[in-house]
Amino acid sequence: MEFQHEIRRKKGKEKIIVLTAYDCQMAEVLDETGIDLILVGDSLGMVVQGHNDTKSVTMMDMLYHVKAVAKGAKNTPIIGDMPINSCNTAEKGLRNAEQFLKAGADGVKIEGNRPKVISALIEAEIPVMGHVGMLPQMAETYHVKGKKPEEAEEIFRDALDLDRLGVFSMVLECIPENLARKITDHVKTPTIGIGAGKYCDGQVLVINDMLGLNLKFKPKYVKRYADLNKVVKDAVTSFMKEVSVGKYPDEEHTYH
Repeated sequence: MEFQHEIRRKKGKEKIIVLTAYDCQMAEVLDETGIDLILVGDSLGMVVQGHNDTKSVTMMDMLYHVKAVAKGAKNTPIIGDMPINSCNTAEKGLRNAEQFLKAGADGVKIEGNRPKVISALIEAEIPVMGHVGMLPQMAETYHVKGKKPEEAEEIFRDALDLDRLGVFSMVLECIPENLARKITDHVKTPTIGIGAGKYCDGQVLVINDMLGLNLKFKPKYVKRYADLNKVVKDAVTSFMKEVSVGKYPDEEHTYH
């Protein structure tokens, strides 16, 4: 698991780049870009399955998608997101994390401060990515966490706990930039932000969001680097027109 040492080495030196993938083809594309990590997120519940949150995602769902991504990503480390209720106890968490590794993941991500589970996994030499701030598996609504002093202090303490436990990185989701900066400055663990400002050691986005496929999901932190929604619709419209007038298939695309 050499990759986690490389991630730790980058703290304060090079920004860590993480994106999600849920299938083989996207994993193949990302594998050729040189990003640091591919996260098979339980966000697939929203962007693949069409749910309003991540709470319906099962271990079977996650393992299916991890296997698909592992077939496409031959060089980029893959992190599997432990779905809701998959690590309620240390024993259950260890058993499910081992399934992730067998499916092709190189490590797992765990939401929240779960010291017994995280300790058991790290003791078993399974790399763990932590996750503090807004926790989709537990949140009733998605909104910024840590604006209130007591909430900010709790998130800060959780981050310190994860740092002591030995996670190789931690996601800071939807928290004020000044809190993310404070955490980043006080932990040895690299921080990876999503809606947490520019002072984190790295950034992660859901691939569907940054490519402009999902136009309904519009949180402030998402920057669209492409408009694939329009590209796909334009391509389909062209296909429809060509088929309708008999232009496709032409000689070039026909067997004889």
